[in-house]
Amino acid sequence: MGVIIIMFIVAYLLGSIPSGALIARQFYHVDLHKEGSGNVGTTNTFRVLGTKAGIVVLILDLLKGTLATLQPIIFHVTTINPLIIGLGAILGHTFSVFDHFRGGKAVATSAGLLLAYNPSYFAIEATIFVTLILLSSMVSFASVIAAALAVVISLFYHDIFLTVIAIGLSSFIIYRHKDNIKRILAGNENLVPFGLYYHLRKNK
Repeated sequence: MGVIIIMFIVAYLLGSIPSGALIARQFYHVDLHKEGSGNVGTTNTFRVLGTKAGIVVLILDLLKGTLATLQPIIFHVTTINPLIIGLGAILGHTFSVFDHFRGGKAVATSAGLLLAYNPSYFAIEATIFVTLILLSSMVSFASVIAAALAVVISLFYHDIFLTVIAIGLSSFIIYRHKDNIKRILAGNENLVPFGLYYHLRKNK
């Protein structure tokens, strides 16, 4: 039990690393808390700092979830499902001890958890996510739809634990995007500077 607690704490601390805030402050001299939506996750990073910074933060946040979830496998601990440990990273990413218990919306870190646990499931979700971004130019829209579809896709793997986690994470991600959903429905959600919808709007 002691090892499991330590792994969960490590996962939480990994998740707590505020990638977006650090990249913004060190390389762009910007406080993400005061720009865009005020969120320090991938979506606001794309929106405020652009594609390059957004991709870097996406990868870093993804790795947080992956490394955290892989701990039981790396240390040969078979008494705990890796997904449980991975949830620590999501908790840390959302309520970071290094950022006054603020954080992102857990999309990239959740994806990292899935990558470690089931790469093929992650690949399907990643394909859906990227396709939706390229069509809608909205990371929030892609996040919400991909989260909803994650539950449906999990059913094909006949892994009850994966489905339960997918339901929990999807509900949490959609809830965290409640303000984005309102803006999407109102037609005034912020766009990332690429994708089909962005270019259609730009060329009007």
